[in-house]
Amino acid sequence: MTEEKVFLNGEIIPAEQAEVSVADGGYLYGMGLFETLRAVGGRVFRLADHIDRLLGSAKTLELPIGQTKEELAEAAAKLLQANELADARMRITATSIPADSGPRGNLLITAAPFVPYPQDYYAKGARAVITDFRQNPKDPTCGHKCTCYAPRLIALRQAHAKLAVEALWFTTENRLAEGCVSNVFLVKDKTLLTPPTETPVLPGIARKTVLEIAEKENIPCSETELSIHDLLGAEEVFLTNVIMEVLPVCAVESHTVGDGKPGPITKQLMEAYKKRLEEK
Repeated sequence: MTEEKVFLNGEIIPAEQAEVSVADGGYLYGMGLFETLRAVGGRVFRLADHIDRLLGSAKTLELPIGQTKEELAEAAAKLLQANELADARMRITATSIPADSGPRGNLLITAAPFVPYPQDYYAKGARAVITDFRQNPKDPTCGHKCTCYAPRLIALRQAHAKLAVEALWFTTENRLAEGCVSNVFLVKDKTLLTPPTETPVLPGIARKTVLEIAEKENIPCSETELSIHDLLGAEEVFLTNVIMEVLPVCAVESHTVGDGKPGPITKQLMEAYKKRLEEK
């Protein structure tokens, strides 16, 4: 078995040798960003989009990244090779250190064998719940993939305790936002609906891919404000991220979505997404 290796601040080293400063802003204050990546056949799916999102958030939140776009892409490719992985789940984590504490920050990339969600979720649909927590549009970290992730993990843990795959968030203004780790889509009157990024929600890479596929396959689509009534009145509901891909939701709380199984548009997008993943 190959010894696990990571990329840390410009070097690929054994994972057990990786160390970061006790002054790290991610450790002390949750000041950091991350990207979860999906590698297929030895190549990272939409790597440029992930890096652009990371660097864009870093600029907005004034979090210095010590690597260029080209260096990050090269590091991810070399790390896959070093770990002898073709299909993998990867993560880029960038954290800050206060300017008067020395280094500018830490940049870590990890890679592990890909473990998919249970196949039953795709064949039969999964259940989601609605969290009591609220997404605040005035929160400067909303719409960014920040390492201050405790509220999301707490809501997700509560969802799992209720035998649900995900918890859906609404904003303080009662608009549908996203899941803890996913974007959400509805189908109503054969039209694909999803909250706009200005809600705010994370501009997900899988979300972007689904919108591109919908346009190509002539599926009507609208990024629009959505309410609880839209959610409960939807004929189909599904979730997206680069690990779950397109995951159908058959129930929200005790409410059955549609006829309680993956709908035709969801299945069409599931198949098209898999093809896109293999092509890339």
